[in-house]
Amino acid sequence: MVKIYVDPGHGGSDPGAQGNGLQEKNLTLDIAIRIRDILINEYEDVEVRMSRTGDITVSLEQRTNDANSWGADYFLSIHINAGGGTGFESYRYPNASSQTARYQSVIHPEIVLESLFRDRGMKVANFHVLRETRMSALLTENGFIDHATDASRLEDDSFRESIACGHVIGLEKAFQLRKKSNSTPGTLYRVQIGAFESGENALQLARQAAMNGFTTHIFEESSLYKVQIGAFSIRENADNLAQEARNKGFDVIVVQINP
Repeated sequence: MVKIYVDPGHGGSDPGAQGNGLQEKNLTLDIAIRIRDILINEYEDVEVRMSRTGDITVSLEQRTNDANSWGADYFLSIHINAGGGTGFESYRYPNASSQTARYQSVIHPEIVLESLFRDRGMKVANFHVLRETRMSALLTENGFIDHATDASRLEDDSFRESIACGHVIGLEKAFQLRKKSNSTPGTLYRVQIGAFESGENALQLARQAAMNGFTTHIFEESSLYKVQIGAFSIRENADNLAQEARNKGFDVIVVQINP
């Protein structure tokens, strides 16, 4: 049994970073709950405990003391950045074990891959939640709340689901978690709304989708420019986004990518 402690940053009287009409505490809680639910619903032999499940104030000491008392195998702290940058970065404690560094090297790229954030790198910091935890710990900074593009993406439910999936896939690989029998290990479901020989045509469709509230990504595959609005490890999440896009007039296919 693997015990994973998920820590949504801030909460209650501490809103965390703020910008573009968003508060960090709300975004971190949403992402953390998604991580918890995917782990519990999709994986065997995993327990999840959260530092908070609502908008309450929890001190840093309470978070680390709770994780230590529970005997967690891993501490995962979810945050949103601020300060004028853009993209994703993660942190471990400077004097952390080689095992902690290995976990970061496995989890970090999976979040980048799922979110399509700019990769700001794997870093170290003397944060309380990294220093005072007895188990390996990672703190992730998932976009910049004061950057208009990052904030626009963070507002989107499907994008926050992608961030959560990236964390989960990383945890799956780091701890060799086993999926339940009704899940296909490593499978990715890509929600695609177009494929063009012309990159300009793909860009026009991506802009149209963005105006309708979708997070878009254009990539080249098999000599075609393809427009994607989401990628998920869970088929139901992909189907839900696909139906939302169809309701807004887009032609959608869900492409299953096998490992």
